[in-house]
Amino acid sequence: MSLVNGLPAHVLLVHVVVVLIPLTALALVAGAVWPRAARRLGVLLPSLALVALAAVPLTTEAGEWLERHVDDDPLVRRHTELGDGLLPWALGLFVLAAVVWWSARGPRGEGRDGGAARPARLASLPLRIVVAVLSLAVAAGAVVDVYRIGDSGAKAAWHDAYSKSAHGEPDGS
Repeated sequence: MSLVNGLPAHVLLVHVVVVLIPLTALALVAGAVWPRAARRLGVLLPSLALVALAAVPLTTEAGEWLERHVDDDPLVRRHTELGDGLLPWALGLFVLAAVVWWSARGPRGEGRDGGAARPARLASLPLRIVVAVLSLAVAAGAVVDVYRIGDSGAKAAWHDAYSKSAHGEPDGS
């Protein structure tokens, strides 16, 4: 994908990533820390993570197309290098979101003796703590990476593209 309605697709797709990665990270941490939140989110949690994961390579590919169609610039190259590092974070969000969703699906039916339902898959506290810590670490890493990539992209796009004073206003010097 290169152009959408005459605009570089990267400029549009980047908004999907900038919204979905932090939103997925927040939902993942909430679900990992509070099982009730994971149950309420249900299949939305891994679905959101899957859409975010799919958006990353689409946005990266569109960005690489755009890079070939702008002047060579060290800020653009830096942005491209940083952008290439987001996919592992998005994959981590998806895997952990699937684990949290799977573990919070609730009781799995009656026991063999017809008694009470068996507990959820990640019922043990130590395992829940490990998943919560991993979720927090991956969520934080993904959000920080999105911030760094976005900051470098804004610098690359705007470093020489504006004036500190509005047109027609005195510049104060």
